[in-house]
Amino acid sequence: MTLGVNIDHVAVLREARRVNDPDILQALYVACENGAEQITIHLREDRRHIQDIDVKNILMHSKVPVNLECSINREILDIVSELKPHRATLVPEKREEVTTEGGLDLFTHENEISYAIEQLHDAFIPVSLFVDPTIKAMEQSKELGAEMVELHTGAFSNIYAMLNSSLPYSNHSLKELELSRTALSTKLEESIEQIKLSAIHAKKLGLEVAAGHGLNYRNVHEIVKIQEISELNIGQTIIARSVFTGLAEAIQEMKRATRR
Repeated sequence: MTLGVNIDHVAVLREARRVNDPDILQALYVACENGAEQITIHLREDRRHIQDIDVKNILMHSKVPVNLECSINREILDIVSELKPHRATLVPEKREEVTTEGGLDLFTHENEISYAIEQLHDAFIPVSLFVDPTIKAMEQSKELGAEMVELHTGAFSNIYAMLNSSLPYSNHSLKELELSRTALSTKLEESIEQIKLSAIHAKKLGLEVAAGHGLNYRNVHEIVKIQEISELNIGQTIIARSVFTGLAEAIQEMKRATRR
């Protein structure tokens, strides 16, 4: 299984003070030297973290493939087409969101996505679509001409976190807590099954399958079990862990967690 390390959050910390510290290229070098098999970055329309010059420098210096996430905005697509990353992953994007909140709506924005894929293919850039784990999304991704899908694991991650967090006993009876945990356990099983079935269907259609969003050291083992998923893109939890352990150890620890 390929581990793509998302280093956006290194740039988030840098942009908080508008100085080149921490250095995004140093993060790149450490990641490449400690098990990252892919670097993932997101060039957002508002440039809240990764900047155009970061993309150029990372593409120039990376020893591993670079997966560039981007919206279907025409200006962004022109930049991506010129920079030519190893792969472009089309993601939904809203200015007001803290992070990507769900998969691409492949049906409402069918024409725009089709145009984006065509433009990227003209620049010889393979395309992945960041989508919710549904059978319809897998079929539409194939129909639109993508080579790969990345399954949005946010719903799974949120349910997993709720199920494994301590609830305030002062506000809930033991019976209510037990019912709540039972319902969450059922939802968790359903979300895992949905991801698994989507991955199986995508592979049958000839699509490569990645997964990402909200995955961390505690929940990633559930996704690793799904054999059809060949790539994980993980960022925030690795950068958060690195505050205490250092980036090299944080990446190596995630590599161990994603071994089959």
